[in-house]
This record gives sequence, structure tokens and C-alpha cells, in this order.
Amino acid sequence: MGASPDRIESVCVFCGSSDAVEPSFLADAADFGRALAAANLRLVYGGGGVGLMGACARAAHEAGGDVLGIIPQFLTSRERALDVVETIVVRSMHERKQIMFERSDGFVVLPGGIGTLEEIIELLSWRRLDLHRKPVVFYSPDGFWDPLFQLLQHTVDARLTPPDFMDSWAVASRVADILPLINARLAAGDDDEAPLTATRIT
Repeated sequence: MGASPDRIESVCVFCGSSDAVEPSFLADAADFGRALAAANLRLVYGGGGVGLMGACARAAHEAGGDVLGIIPQFLTSRERALDVVETIVVRSMHERKQIMFERSDGFVVLPGGIGTLEEIIELLSWRRLDLHRKPVVFYSPDGFWDPLFQLLQHTVDARLTPPDFMDSWAVASRVADILPLINARLAAGDDDEAPLTATRIT
């Protein structure tokens, strides 16, 4: 479970489910969905049709991409599951995250709220425990995720987290740079001997 994937065939996207966001966030999510379709990469996502989730999935599907949604039964109405893409309905949030992890070769974190934070913190915790070496890339327009990175650095400074943990992800500030960063981390083996995470493409 700790090894890197041999190649990237599917990308899991964690992102917000709110429609009440800056229009640019929705546009960027749609752009990334189209980028995945153009690269013949499968989008794995939380199954909803709202917010950045819906924008990304809908754009990928409309561009001819392969899309897989995983959503708990209790969220199918609230997050309005897309019936035009393949969707797995599960019983719990835990099952949703486990399947998303298993079906994905890499992870992209777009702007999101508490749900996105919960997902990515668990993923990074698994990385800290050497349970996976799958590439992780944050899309951080205008420094959106900087407060999170500062908090994580704070735990390092307090000697509660090892310094090399900060090499667990890469950061892109342009949608066009997300997939190149994923591929760069994969090519480097995404390991502690070749840290790329401090590299911020601007």
C-alpha cells in the first residue's frame, strides 16, 4: 500500500460543494475537469452535482472524459448526485473515502471547506504513516491554502510533526500546472529523497 503507482490513470479531486463561491473557483474547477478529459485521465470525485464538485465533473463528462462519483446515500439529495456519470452509492462517509482512495492514482485538492479539509487531512495522515505514496497536489489560487500550510508548519516547528512531512505535497497556483506537477512527482518517485512539494508553480 505504501508504494507509488506505476502511472497515473485516475485522479481524485477533493473540493467544495458550495455554489455560493467566487465564480472563478467554479470556472477553475470546470477547467480542470476538461484538462483531465483531454489527458484521458479518469476523474474520481465525491459524486455531487453542486459547487466545485459538480462543475468539475460536469465539465469532464461534457468533454468526453471518464467520471466516477462516490456518494453516501444520505447525501444524494443534498449534493444532487449527477445521474449522467457512473456513480457508486455507499452507506457512509468512511466507505466513500476508502473507495475514492482505492480507485485513484493521485489526488488534487481544489478550494473547499470543512469537508475538503477533513478529506485531505486524513489523506496526509495516511501519507505520514507510510500507507501510500500517491502524488498530492494542492491548487491554491491567490494563496487559498496558505493558512493550512502555515498550520502544518506550526506543528513541525512545535516538533509534533517531522520536517519531511512538508514534502508530502506540491502546490500549483494555475490550473494548467496541476497535471504537470502530478506527473513530476510520480516521475521522481514521490519520495523523501526527491522532495518536490516546496515547489510552488506560479
